[in-house]
This record gives sequence, structure tokens and C-alpha cells, in this order.
Amino acid sequence: MKNLLKGAVALVAVFFSTQFANAQQKIGHINFAEIIQSTAEFKAAEGQLKTLSDGKTKEIQDMVTIYQTKQKDANDKLRNRSEANKETVDPEINKIGQELQDIQARIQTAQQAAQEDLNKKEEELIAPIHRKVGEAVNAVSKEKGMAYVFDISSTNIPYFQGGEDLTAAVKTKLGISATATPAATPTRK
Repeated sequence: MKNLLKGAVALVAVFFSTQFANAQQKIGHINFAEIIQSTAEFKAAEGQLKTLSDGKTKEIQDMVTIYQTKQKDANDKLRNRSEANKETVDPEINKIGQELQDIQARIQTAQQAAQEDLNKKEEELIAPIHRKVGEAVNAVSKEKGMAYVFDISSTNIPYFQGGEDLTAAVKTKLGISATATPAATPTRK
């Protein structure tokens, strides 16, 4: 009878400890930025953005070259201006000055438009990648029974110790080598 009582107490203790363990919520973390940058889609998007950026930069640089040429022309006319030719040179300088203002306005408009185009294209290319990675994070988190998963790349988490790092599992879910290095973050001019 004593053994039966001890066995019952042990069984109750095991039951409650199991319930307590199940009641504890699992916490994990990921490095979302690293996962995003490790995808083939991100690397392709980065290439497309660089091509677009280079094209816009060349367009603007061509305008700047025209501006500099006109400015040099105006400076040459000013240097060669004299009392004898001022009646013909002054209107030319004024015309060039107006052209310089127009070119400068076009350069500023082109820079703003280029930045808007780059931002729009980046959103168009990166948003689907974010969705895909987000879905993989959700799937892995559910598979592993996580209650919370923190993104250590963007959330202000001053300290974390423990928890399960799901970054490699999410990469695997996406078909990315767990050791794949993230692409360098693009720098724009």
C-alpha cells in the first residue's frame, strides 16, 4: 500500500511538472535582415536596383556636364567682355544665366524623381521578399511551438540570453544554405 501511495504521489508530481513545463512559453529569436539578405531574390533585387541607380546617376551626371559646359562658356564670355563688345556679350551672358537656372532646376527635379523611382522600385522588389520570409518565420515558429519570436536585427532588445535562434531553421525552410552570407547592404549615391 505504501508503494502504491508513493507511486501515486510520484505520478501526480510528474503530471504537475509536465503541466508546468507545458505552461512555460517558448521564446525564440531571428535575424530577419540576415535572412532577407541571404535570399537569391534579394541579391537579384540588389542588382536591379544598382542598375537603375547607375542609369539615373548617369542621366543626372550628363545634365551636370551640360551645366558645367554652359557655366564655363559664361565665364569665358565674362572674361572677354569689354566696353566695345558689352552690348552683344551681356545679352548672351543673361541668356546663358537663364539656361543655367533652367538646367539646375531640371537637375534638382531629376534627382527627386530618381530618388522616388528608386524607392518605388525597392518597395516593389523587396516587399514580396519580406512577405515570403515572414511566412517562413511564422511556419517555423509554429512548427517549433514558439510563443514569441523576436527580431534581433531591428527591434530594440538591449539584452537577450537564451531562447532558440530560428535564423538557420528559417533559412533552411526557404532553401537557403544556413551558412549563406548575407549580401552587403546597398549604398546609394
